[in-house]
Amino acid sequence: MLGVDRKGNYGPLSLHDYSDDDSDDGNDFVSDQIRNQRQQLKQQDEGLDMLSKSADRLGALSLGISEELGQQNKMLDEMETDLDKTTQRLDFVTQKTKEMIKRSGGKQNFLIIVALIVVAFILILLILYT
Repeated sequence: MLGVDRKGNYGPLSLHDYSDDDSDDGNDFVSDQIRNQRQQLKQQDEGLDMLSKSADRLGALSLGISEELGQQNKMLDEMETDLDKTTQRLDFVTQKTKEMIKRSGGKQNFLIIVALIVVAFILILLILYT
């Protein structure tokens, strides 16, 4: 607060500018009001400082979250690319396997081979036990 002091100079007012030994109740009231206003301003400044620090922390935290999300999105894109490549390879191998089964005679030849293996196993058992 600016005002005129007792000497007629402009400048900041202090509490002792309003109080003297022969002051009446009006000056005490003014002094109390000035003191209360200064206390309230100090409390508001402290509150704003705390709010500013909290906002700074939240800003730093949000930047960290943003960076983390960016890295995870990048990893997901790479994983999606790898999955697409692997799916293409698996489709290729499946197709080649089907072609090989068709060329080898299909299921009929497979059943014949299994039957011959069973017969061979039975013959080996008969030879060993006789």
